[in-house]
Amino acid sequence: MWQQLNQIALTEEQQERVVKRAIESLRGLDTAVVRNREQLRARARGGVLQALQALGWNTNAAQMAAMVTQVVARVSGLGFLDDLLRPEEFTEIALNPDGSLFVQRRDARYMEPVVGYRPTVEEAMRVAEALAGMVGQQLSIANPTINGRLRRDKASGFGGARVKILHPILTVGDGYPAISVRLFYPRRVLPQDLIDWGLAPEGVIQGLLELVARRARIMIVGGTTMGKTTLLSALCDGIPREARIIKVEDPEEIFLDHPNVITIEPYSPSWAERETMKAYTIADALADVMRMRPDWLIVGEVRRGDHVMNLLRAQLSGHPGMTSLHAFGPEEAVQTIETLVFNDLSIGRSGTKSTLALAVDVLVYLDWADGKRRIMGVWEVDAQLHGGNVKFRQRYAYGSGQTTLEPIQRRLLGDMPGRTEKEVS
Repeated sequence: MWQQLNQIALTEEQQERVVKRAIESLRGLDTAVVRNREQLRARARGGVLQALQALGWNTNAAQMAAMVTQVVARVSGLGFLDDLLRPEEFTEIALNPDGSLFVQRRDARYMEPVVGYRPTVEEAMRVAEALAGMVGQQLSIANPTINGRLRRDKASGFGGARVKILHPILTVGDGYPAISVRLFYPRRVLPQDLIDWGLAPEGVIQGLLELVARRARIMIVGGTTMGKTTLLSALCDGIPREARIIKVEDPEEIFLDHPNVITIEPYSPSWAERETMKAYTIADALADVMRMRPDWLIVGEVRRGDHVMNLLRAQLSGHPGMTSLHAFGPEEAVQTIETLVFNDLSIGRSGTKSTLALAVDVLVYLDWADGKRRIMGVWEVDAQLHGGNVKFRQRYAYGSGQTTLEPIQRRLLGDMPGRTEKEVS
């Protein structure tokens, strides 16, 4: 009945009255509900509807959505940050210790300042404490650094986020905490998205998908925010529907539409938990994965020597897979892996090179060119060392005029039914 009453746009004062009334109705909400954006948004919408009905007002869809958003922001404690949690538009949000606020747009290489708004220290601390609470931790002098993840909220289109917070005791500035929020893409990335974004020609993307279907073991390299995980996510479309996929990610960013997927997420205890809880690392997860019968192994990013070697050994045992590494090109990828493995495991460079050459079939390099993220090159990895070094054969080069991948000469796992790479080598 109330929907038919006073169907006019509300003034700012009327909207504020509705918001305050809705917030009042939500007092005493369970902490678990406040931390769950999907549940909180549903409760906020109910509170706004209830307030409108009590006041005998109605409004349009845009005002309704805006009031629900305000209620969520205030009840959750995220305040000014809530309006920036727009993963379709931004990839990163950062509050600096001097109070300046920055965002990075999805199509931009660098961050830009948020003009016209500067939170107070009190607002910033409330947001930092609320974020810490949403990831199940407490920010304090005793626990001054927070790592966590905000989970996906399908209903509101929020894809989740990685959160890093430093207490002002650790930062030099004007008393503000340092906050970094990496926003994950809110939906599954499709191969067509890569083509539309100009990452590579359609023929190159199709060629990579065909390599995945042939069970190629692919390593994607590039710098920070270059789209390594995005490309990896889209290439998972090439994995057969009947395959069993196990993902290891820290944190989870890859969303797959697949019937048989397990995601394992490593866990690092907070400072307050370190005396009683043990960390669960990517290396631990990879050891467990090998006892869970994966057909495909996806590792979001390898950052340590034991991560690298455990992954390469898994791929040597006949498991196709994909991973990413922070490196600028194929030669630097080899040097990075050599350094990580030597520093962490004291394994010599020649042994690492041999293992890498046997365990990785294809390397893809991403970087920024002509104002966009691009696949700069695709290389086939020779299974044998040449002069003690890993040999690469380039199959695609950005700017060369190529629109397709040159054929891969190396025999892939999918070319040898019933046989593993070990048996071939």
